[in-house]
Amino acid sequence: MRFRSSKIDGFQIFAVSGTNTVSFAIQANAAARKGLLGFAVERSDPKEKQRYFMLGFKVFRSVIPHPDKNTQVSTFDHPIQSFVWDDFTGKDGRSYEYFFYPLRGEPKHLDHSARPISIKVKTEPLFTDLEHDVFFNRGVASSQAYNRKFHNKRPDQLPAADKQKALDWLSRELDEAILGFIRAANRDDTLLCCFYEFRYAPVADAIKEATDRGVNVRLIIDAKVNEYTDKKGKLHESFPREDNLTTIDKAKIKSSVIKREAKPNDIQHNKFMVLLKGVQQRPVEVWTGSTNISLGGIHGQTNVGHWIRNADIAIKYQAYWELLSKDPGGRADDNAAQVRQKNAKFRTDVEALHDVPLEIKLLPKGITPVFSPRTGLKVLNLYVDMVDTAKRESSITLAFGVNKTFKEKLKDNTSHSQVVFLLLEQKDKPTKRNRDTFVVINASNNVYKAWGSYLREPIYQWTKETNAKILKLNQHVSYVHSKFLLMDPLSRDPIVVTGSANFSDPSTNANDENMIIIRGNQRVADIYFTEFNRIFFHYYFRSVVEATAEHPNKPGEDDQFLKEAPEEWLIKYRPGKFRQKRVDLFANLEGFT
Repeated sequence: MRFRSSKIDGFQIFAVSGTNTVSFAIQANAAARKGLLGFAVERSDPKEKQRYFMLGFKVFRSVIPHPDKNTQVSTFDHPIQSFVWDDFTGKDGRSYEYFFYPLRGEPKHLDHSARPISIKVKTEPLFTDLEHDVFFNRGVASSQAYNRKFHNKRPDQLPAADKQKALDWLSRELDEAILGFIRAANRDDTLLCCFYEFRYAPVADAIKEATDRGVNVRLIIDAKVNEYTDKKGKLHESFPREDNLTTIDKAKIKSSVIKREAKPNDIQHNKFMVLLKGVQQRPVEVWTGSTNISLGGIHGQTNVGHWIRNADIAIKYQAYWELLSKDPGGRADDNAAQVRQKNAKFRTDVEALHDVPLEIKLLPKGITPVFSPRTGLKVLNLYVDMVDTAKRESSITLAFGVNKTFKEKLKDNTSHSQVVFLLLEQKDKPTKRNRDTFVVINASNNVYKAWGSYLREPIYQWTKETNAKILKLNQHVSYVHSKFLLMDPLSRDPIVVTGSANFSDPSTNANDENMIIIRGNQRVADIYFTEFNRIFFHYYFRSVVEATAEHPNKPGEDDQFLKEAPEEWLIKYRPGKFRQKRVDLFANLEGFT
């Protein structure tokens, strides 16, 4: 939802709410900025009958010269020195009122006399009967919060009660949403499931319980044979085939299991379910997104699950499932000509399921499904155009690097182009293979990047962190696994692209993948926007720390304290600066609640 406050003493506040996150920006004219040391932020929660000042980390050095990892302060005494701020602690479906108090004076003698600017907001409920419900896990095992709550220990190293608390904190209802979709199937219903990884016992047990209550469950799993022996003679079993089959066996699932074995060099990368109701087998709902059915998929790396209640879309997903259930494509024992012929037919059959407009202006309102593999890269180029031609802002998550097509399109952008946010698993840097052709895109192109990283050593009062790999939640992708794209999310006509595909060549024309393009749905865009905001800026801070660790002019300790004079922090909000660009994005917000 989208909100704005009244204008008070030269200030106005804009807010966008998702389910658990509220993102704010504050416009302030020259007079309002004069002498400003920051804002004390107070939150009122009528349901809980609470009203309190929000906590912060940064402090004035003259007030607290030696903060430590346990230091948390009230913004009443140590204000937020920013015109953009996020509350990550909201509860879904809740009404709040926020009060932003402009503070002036001196750090030890703050002047609280200015009138507060108040803004009422409401968060989106998580579970509804609407067309879309969206569920993000927390995706930040690498955080101060996890350290404070669980002391950087693996969940399985904690006492039983705390282990479940840690898993619940990391999952943040994504686990319950997947189980809820399965439990919504009753006797005589059918669940069509299609998973790359199927190795998470609670979901397998829920599938078994569904079959026991009379649900017809049909399950496609990736069962490609890719077994090999490494140079040290160690045998590596086919992944995820062996884990998938072991999970099915342990759960004693006796429903129809279809092994996706054709096209052994490509992966069956889908993660979706289709619910068919009653003996009539009416397709009614779809579960999709980036979340693998694994411990790390649900509790570790960033992921999203998307629940769709739309019969037309369910019909199309059912058709895609039926096509995959025949295990199409070339097989290991086919000759080269047979492989080419079978793979070409498979791509043709996929494309025949649903026509995808290949120009942004032709995309209809509502949901457009996109199934892979497809011939050529036209769909990928459509996504590239969304990032490159956004009017004000585009954002994208990239788990496996920045595709060269994106870079080629963005490299001629300038600091006056739309703002582009790239959230990456790893830092974008040249390798031995691409060093000569590596294309650099950065702030000069209005492109800002954050990547998965964590605080390996304590800095200032921030303590050492852990990550999903150290916690043994994930082995390959430890941070950013979600796959979604936002084009002008704060406009009246936002576009959200989400699903299983990695915005890459293989995910377009080789792997089994599914995506949905959602146009014109502000509620969906607001949920994705606030969650992208949360994750991007969580990792942006850590990325900067990592990138500057060895730099001769790296930020000093003073940069970790609040500034004691207004001009020292306000200079970062001059026109054209990154922080002011973020404020301007909110100031052009459309479609208010």
